[in-house]
Amino acid sequence: MENTAEQRAEGQDGKGSGSITEGILPQLLNLYGSTATSRDFEIYASNATFEDPLMRAHGVKQIKSAFYSLPKVFSESKIVEYSIKENATGPGNGEVLIDNKQYYKILGRDINIISLIKLHLKDGKVIRHEDWWDKKPLKNRETVKLPLVGQLAELTRRASMLATHCLMRFGKDPSP
Repeated sequence: MENTAEQRAEGQDGKGSGSITEGILPQLLNLYGSTATSRDFEIYASNATFEDPLMRAHGVKQIKSAFYSLPKVFSESKIVEYSIKENATGPGNGEVLIDNKQYYKILGRDINIISLIKLHLKDGKVIRHEDWWDKKPLKNRETVKLPLVGQLAELTRRASMLATHCLMRFGKDPSP
């Protein structure tokens, strides 16, 4: 089911009870909408990972730094449209695919990104969160022909994350 920002505002995510995304979708939308609070990160397991083409975060504190940095870089950010596919493998376990369109504004310029968000859940918590821009798999040692190129891509994303983590005070929640 495809959802617009208006449907989200009304709470119509198209999922009934028992959906594995039911408990995480509102928090995920807050993360991408630059309105995250510390409670929104409770969807993650303590050793969860987040990865997009720019960053590779490990642990909730680094994931907080990644998302808390959004309003520092962009004057606006949000998911404007999305559709969800769930592949449940048991209660609270499975994979969630969120085909979406993201909107960002930086220095007065609008940026639209088509993305595929892949969430891997275990016991109701996100253990792996991948954001594939343009729906292209992330470059790593398993997805490129030359493993050295994949390792370099991973190292670059990791270094970017560590710099962001330092600048964002090591995942410290903003003061109210």
